[in-house]
Amino acid sequence: MAAAGTAKLLSRPQQFPQCPPNRISLNPRPHSLSFSRRRPSLAKPLKLRAVLSEPTAAVSSTPPPSAAFRHCFTRGEDGYLYCEGLKVEDVMESMEERRPFYLYSKAQITRNFEAYEEALAGLPSPIVGYAIKANNNFKVLQHLRSLGSGAVLVSGNELRLALRAGFDPKKCIFNGNGKLLADLVLAAKEGVFVNIDSEFDLENIVNAARIAGKKVSVLLRINPDVDPQVHPYVATGNKNSKFGIRNEKLQWFLDAVKAHPNELKLVGAHCHLGSTITKVDIFKDAAALMVNFIDQIRDQGFEIDYLNIGGGLGIDYYHTGAVLPTPMDLIDTVRELVVSRGLTLIIEPGRSLIANTCCLVNRVTGVKTNGTKNFIVVDGSMAELIRPSLYGAYQHIELVSPPTPDAEISTFDVVGPVCESADFLGKDRELSTPSKGAGLVVHDAGAYCMSMASTYNLKMRPPEYWVCIQSRIF
Repeated sequence: MAAAGTAKLLSRPQQFPQCPPNRISLNPRPHSLSFSRRRPSLAKPLKLRAVLSEPTAAVSSTPPPSAAFRHCFTRGEDGYLYCEGLKVEDVMESMEERRPFYLYSKAQITRNFEAYEEALAGLPSPIVGYAIKANNNFKVLQHLRSLGSGAVLVSGNELRLALRAGFDPKKCIFNGNGKLLADLVLAAKEGVFVNIDSEFDLENIVNAARIAGKKVSVLLRINPDVDPQVHPYVATGNKNSKFGIRNEKLQWFLDAVKAHPNELKLVGAHCHLGSTITKVDIFKDAAALMVNFIDQIRDQGFEIDYLNIGGGLGIDYYHTGAVLPTPMDLIDTVRELVVSRGLTLIIEPGRSLIANTCCLVNRVTGVKTNGTKNFIVVDGSMAELIRPSLYGAYQHIELVSPPTPDAEISTFDVVGPVCESADFLGKDRELSTPSKGAGLVVHDAGAYCMSMASTYNLKMRPPEYWVCIQSRIF
């Protein structure tokens, strides 16, 4: 099966130095670039269009529930890499500027969200709150909102962006250990859920409620002290975390909420264990502790309706075919507990919704050897994608085109041009020696990549495109 589609610009790359400071444009003028598909099974030409100011048709390409999982980036029989049937090399050749860019599959975003919807079926009014910090592209947010997603926010600007994208405030949750008063006032006025993270956070929420003249629906973020068995930088629910409150202090917070009946309404409890979690039993352990806390809170007269178990489900970054937990596996571990207490479940996926929908597409600048090390130097870098440098994270890397017959296979570090020895996208990768200008992709770049990109060395943040399926040819 092949699919015809278009790659559409999600965000325009920065232009230096034309943009005045502190101004953000989400709707640049559209322009068109055309190229022809080389794949013989397709007759229609494809267009690459910058269409931020044009609405896109909502077309669902989600397979039926019984269909096996299929990934948006696949290697064709001709040896080329495709995204939803669109040859990645063709997208590269269509670019006016030769620079790194992010390439998404809109259909994969839909499939990922619908996997959560299917998993939550049967639970009363569950909320899927997409963690905007993972990827804050405006078009991506609008698409997720159109699918029924809520939003999880960790800053005032994320809250403003979510409101602009049309998210229902009643499906938005404002998290964070350092929320500012002005942002809390906006949250109070809009009626979003707010998590209480500390004593001073509670004080600020009370003050915000008074300024806004509205009672705030709050959840207590309690640290269950469950080890998520992940990198310490992405572990958030243990007793030494900067996030949340220690369970030993629960009574103090309950008394403080009782003391402010005109400002606060306690409606739920929240926990967040961490990220890249691959063992769903950890969620079950945490949920069991949380429902016990909820029982204690209800015993004191509070009407608790919500259990928020956070997010953090991991993905197969290594592309080894490992069998990892699905959204259904995750929800099934907590379903009975949620139902037994008559609770509404809130889940906060980020990485598992957006990471595998995207690649960072680079061009090879050259190949070199120093000492015992071989290097592939590309135009992308830690400025565009910092996870490997920041966390030592692994993301699968492969070439866009089939190797030439005489290309030797060697072990390479894939590095960028930034003036740092920490500037690498992957180490010790076995790849065919690429030619100058060859395409090279870093997979699973949809989450915590573009949202963490910088302009270090005055590199401009890259453009983002997505492939929109228009039809299927069987």
